[in-house]
Amino acid sequence: MPRSRPPSVRPRPRPRPPLRKAAAALAGLALLAAGCSDGGSGEGAPDRTGTTSSPSPGESRSPDSSAAPAEGSAEVTGTVAENLDSPWGLAPLPDGGLLVSSRDEGTISLVDPESGEATELGSVPGVEPGGEGGLLGIAVSPDFAEDRYIYAYFTSASDNRVVRMLYDADKEEGNRLGAPSTVLRGIPKGMIHNGGRIAFGPDRMLYVGTGDSGDQSLAQDRESLGGKILRMTPEGEPPGHGNPEADSVVLSWGHRNVQGLAWDAEKRLWASEFGQNTWDELNLIRPGGNYGWPEVEGEAGEEGFIDPVAQWKPAEASPSGIAVARGSVWMASLRGERLWRVPLDGAKKVAQPQAFLEGEYGRLRTVVSDGGDGLWLVTSETDSRGTPAEEDDRILRLEVS
Repeated sequence: MPRSRPPSVRPRPRPRPPLRKAAAALAGLALLAAGCSDGGSGEGAPDRTGTTSSPSPGESRSPDSSAAPAEGSAEVTGTVAENLDSPWGLAPLPDGGLLVSSRDEGTISLVDPESGEATELGSVPGVEPGGEGGLLGIAVSPDFAEDRYIYAYFTSASDNRVVRMLYDADKEEGNRLGAPSTVLRGIPKGMIHNGGRIAFGPDRMLYVGTGDSGDQSLAQDRESLGGKILRMTPEGEPPGHGNPEADSVVLSWGHRNVQGLAWDAEKRLWASEFGQNTWDELNLIRPGGNYGWPEVEGEAGEEGFIDPVAQWKPAEASPSGIAVARGSVWMASLRGERLWRVPLDGAKKVAQPQAFLEGEYGRLRTVVSDGGDGLWLVTSETDSRGTPAEEDDRILRLEVS
C-alpha cells in the first residue's frame, strides 16, 4: 500500500561549481552496438521543472522492431519485502530468488519473492560505507548454475572496486558467501558520485557504471576509471574486442555519475546519469562515445559529444536504476520520487516520458525486469536522505504495459 510519511524539511542545497561550456572534439566514435546514479547531489538541485529529448543517435532498427505505445501503465500489485535497511542493488537468481545488497550494512540477503522472507547470506569484507559509498550494485554470473559467483561493487578504504564471491546455499545463514576475489580495483572513490551499478550484458561481458567521485576532470581523463562505463570479461580483463581500445576496459566516458544500466531487445545499452544543476539524462551508449561531462550537461548539440535521448530537471528525476520492459525504459528516481517510463521505437523516444507513483513510495533506487510484463522496484528511504515510513524500505512488484 502507498506509504505514509511525516512532514519533513529537505536539506539546503549544496553549492555547486558552474559548468564549463568549452567544447573539446575527441576521437571519432566506434559504431559497434554494445551489448546507471545515486540520489546524492541531484537532490540538492534547484526546484525546476520540464523534460525534453534529443534526436535519435541514428542507430538502425531491425525488421522485427515494434514501437512501444505512447501511453503505458504501471500498477503496484504487491509488496515483496519490507523493513530493509539501505537497500541498493537487486539481482534475480535463476531459481527465482532475489539478492539484495545493503549499502550501509555491507550485507547481501536472499529474498523469497513469494513469502517475502529475507535470509542474510553474509557480509562483504572491506566495505567502508560513507556518504554515497558502501555496498552498491550486485550481479549474478551468467554461468551461475556452474560457477555460483555473485559479483558486487563496493567502496573500500582506498577505492571503489568490483569483487566476486562463491555462494554456498548449504552453509549456515550469514556464512554463505566465500571470500571476495578482486575483479577490478582502482575506481576513484569520494563522498559523492561513486557510481556503483554493475550488470552482465547480452554479450556475457561485465559492465560497470562509475562516477567522477567529485573530481569533474576525471570524466574526460582517458587514463582514469572515474566517470566512465566500463566493459570487461567476468575476470576483469579487457575483452579484446568491442571496446575503443583493445587493452582497456573503458567503453565510454564523459559521465558524471552513471547509476542505471539496461539493454533493450536489440541489445543496445542504455544508461541513466545524474546531471548537476540543469539536466539529468538517459543515454544510448556507443563504444567510444563521449557524453560530455563536465564540458556540457544535457542536450548541447556540440560536435564531439553525444546528446541524451531524454533529459529531466533534477527535481523531477535524480535518476537511479533502469530496466527495459514492454518496449520502454523504466527509470527509478530518487529526488523525483517517481518511476519514469520512456517509450521507445528502436533507438528513438516515441513520446514524452510518462511518470508513475509520484510521491507514493518515496525515493526509488532500483528497478529490475522480472523477464515478463513486470518489474521489481526498490525504495530508498533509509539511506539518510529519506523520511522512512514504518514499512520502509521495500521491494515492490509492478505490472507494466
